[in-house]
Amino acid sequence: MDVVRTPATGWIEVVVGSMFSGKSEELIRRLRRAQIARQRVQIFKPAVDTRFSDDHIVSHSELRIPSESANSAADLLSKVRADTEVVGIDEGQFFDAELPAAAAALAARGVRVVVAGLDQDYLGKPFEPMPQLLAIAEYITKTRAICMVCGNPANHTQRLVHSQDRVLLGAQDIYEARCRHCFDPTLSREDENKAAATKAEAQ
Repeated sequence: MDVVRTPATGWIEVVVGSMFSGKSEELIRRLRRAQIARQRVQIFKPAVDTRFSDDHIVSHSELRIPSESANSAADLLSKVRADTEVVGIDEGQFFDAELPAAAAALAARGVRVVVAGLDQDYLGKPFEPMPQLLAIAEYITKTRAICMVCGNPANHTQRLVHSQDRVLLGAQDIYEARCRHCFDPTLSREDENKAAATKAEAQ
């Protein structure tokens, strides 16, 4: 999405979707265009997310862009320089409940704020604070992945291992994209393999 910027005008853009749907890729694309336009850009990621890099946002397709880490929304807000024009935030769901207020404060200062994150957790429930960000955003983009079972557009993240932790960092080894029909939050890959084996033996 390309937005014509006017002086002293800030807003919030949110990019949401399941894992493997291209959220970080879209975030990086927008931030690179802002950099090409010679705007002053700062980019943040939650300190808890060290899967691919400590100082870069890295997409699953291995696009990357330098970033800073923040421990909380307040920490992020304190690190934004007075002359920054664009703030990018990846993995918004890993920040605390104050992220929407921090984004709104930046927008009120005239900053363009671009946030990417999961809108649903592994149970298919809204993943706070992303719903609150969606409610106050001027621009919303919902990305879709490809279901790894049937190939249809996917809007859910299927967890493949047994765990009740809401935050469980991982990638293809722990998660895959699923459509509404193929998504089942009660099943892990081990359960699916057992069910498939039982079905094969019965035939």
